[in-house]
Amino acid sequence: MAEEQFGKKRLKEMITKNKINSSFYNDIDNNIKYHRDLIKHKKRVKEIIDKISKCIISGHKIMICGNGGSAADAQHLAAEFIVRLRPKIKRQPYPVITLAQDTSSLTACGNDYDFSDIFLRPFQALYKKGDIVIAISTSGNSKNIIKLLNYANKRKIYSIGLLGNKGGMAKKYCNNSIIINGSITARIQECHIFLGHFIFEQVEDLLIKKIRRK
Repeated sequence: MAEEQFGKKRLKEMITKNKINSSFYNDIDNNIKYHRDLIKHKKRVKEIIDKISKCIISGHKIMICGNGGSAADAQHLAAEFIVRLRPKIKRQPYPVITLAQDTSSLTACGNDYDFSDIFLRPFQALYKKGDIVIAISTSGNSKNIIKLLNYANKRKIYSIGLLGNKGGMAKKYCNNSIIINGSITARIQECHIFLGHFIFEQVEDLLIKKIRRK
């Protein structure tokens, strides 16, 4: 009886291990597929790099927003431009901020106005003509993202979308957008942070070259 139970337990462990292995390989394959698909966006990526570079060179700023994991990506990218992106490159901080403000501002806005205003309120307070807003959304349908982009669009503030889900409603309000073709949220987010890093690295290189020429 003990041997039989041990055998069943061992079989169950093997099945679980095989499932994990299978999932692991499948997720890696999916990750590669999603990233390879980004190649078709190379023209848009270059346009975004040029636009962000010119914005910062002209003395304007970049504002980034997103919900949940995308809010973390927005903060992540803003921190790397304000502080440092690559360890061996020392340069001045660049004006890139997140619209996902501190918890006091977020909860006050959600309580006193509406959660759909959490990006709009700081944007209204901070934006100037010539600035750029970057919206990160895996669905493209978040109400607070749509509200912000609509407002920016009406005031001719250039907007960039890093989107998923065929772009959702957000794509029609963006001046330029990169839409990740797929429905797996994790894979979309992984592509978004890759794009953020690549775009910002290229922008950093352009800005450093510009300063050296001076």
